[in-house]
Amino acid sequence: MDIVFSSTIELAAAIAAREISAVEVLDAHLAQIDRHNGAVNAVVTLDPNGAIEGARQADTALERGDTVGPLHGVPFTLKDAHETAGMKTTAGFPPFADYVARQDSPVAARLKAAGAVLVGKTNVATMLGGWQSDNPLFGRTSNPWDLSGTAGGSSGGAAAAVATGMTPFEIGTDMQDSIRLPASFCGVYGLKPTENRVSLAGAFPDPGGTPRSVRLMSCVGPLARDIEDLALIYRIIAGPDGADSDLAPVTIEPAPALGLKSLRIAFAKSFAGFPVASEIGAAVEKLASQLASAGARIEEASLPKLDLHDDLAEGGKLIGMMLEAAQPEPPEQPTPVSRWFAALSRRDRSILAWERFFESCDALLCPVAMTTAFPHCKPGGPLKVDGKDESYWMLPAYGAVFNYSGHPAIAMPCGHDGNGLPIGLQLVGKKWSESRLLGIAAAIAPLAGGFRRPPGY
Repeated sequence: MDIVFSSTIELAAAIAAREISAVEVLDAHLAQIDRHNGAVNAVVTLDPNGAIEGARQADTALERGDTVGPLHGVPFTLKDAHETAGMKTTAGFPPFADYVARQDSPVAARLKAAGAVLVGKTNVATMLGGWQSDNPLFGRTSNPWDLSGTAGGSSGGAAAAVATGMTPFEIGTDMQDSIRLPASFCGVYGLKPTENRVSLAGAFPDPGGTPRSVRLMSCVGPLARDIEDLALIYRIIAGPDGADSDLAPVTIEPAPALGLKSLRIAFAKSFAGFPVASEIGAAVEKLASQLASAGARIEEASLPKLDLHDDLAEGGKLIGMMLEAAQPEPPEQPTPVSRWFAALSRRDRSILAWERFFESCDALLCPVAMTTAFPHCKPGGPLKVDGKDESYWMLPAYGAVFNYSGHPAIAMPCGHDGNGLPIGLQLVGKKWSESRLLGIAAAIAPLAGGFRRPPGY
């Protein structure tokens, strides 16, 4: 058994059957972190002693014959944004350098209740505010496929840790492609659920106990090396939790087993006015052709008649208004309340337009980002896409469209570009359709190619 590249489900089953101990599984992952983290810098806080004690308790529980959860004894890391009792949560922000929450976030608590053993925290962009995971506390995370390049952000440490076998799964946060972009860059799977599906309580450090400011567009979701793990972790963390009152009381169903011949897939190799590398567009068309040959009903998407550039700008304005409202002192010229309601009304139009679009198809296949992983650089400078300078700020545009609309989306690996870097594609579905979307992704994954471990790991 290749412990560090086994799936979460395989590890949990082997531990529960006592084919391998939780301590042995933990030791293998700690050794992988020790061997590779120095180069990648994915794991930034480590609690080996606490994890060892947790793994020993997991083994003792099995010896007693206790009933165990679906993640019993499985080690994991968490993005350094989720509040965790007894372990620092910094968001890469110097004023939070020593912050330790009094209690676990609901997501962290659910994973532990399912039996998982927390090992450490993974690197982020400062205050989760960028698409490269780099901050003054811990430095930058490198891409395991090419250490001169970024792993993406803001969940870059999470994606790199999963890709390199340092953890079997992770939990990211996503306000503007922050799960899907790093998952794509590192060649793993990542799910951004429907907005208000997974708790945002404790998903960002809050040393002062201030009111939660992030109420729109941000989502919490899993990263993993296969779809089945993604589906399992999603079901554990999703749903009302008594802390985030915005969560919808919608049933969390298992992902269905679906045949390709039953599926209606629309595809778009690009969106109007959005740059994309030709190899990514070609990957979309190739996979669409393969799906058609396998019997799925495939059609080129007739996208909603929306100004998607304007949607991105409006999303940015909403984020700005939320951040403004969170400041302890209002600005000299605060945004009028009427603009907030106008912005929400503008957003409603886009949400409804996408909902109508998904009445005619099961999912949309499209790019995750305009390029594959790029060299470490100062944020804001132009990025090369097919040799042409493109705006840095358009990097996450394909993903951010669905933060603005609130729709669920999965990043899935789909081959590699000419430089050997992973290409990630995005599968998007109607609101509240995560379970079916995961079933669609599972049906498509064998044709897309799935996870491949980076060379040297």
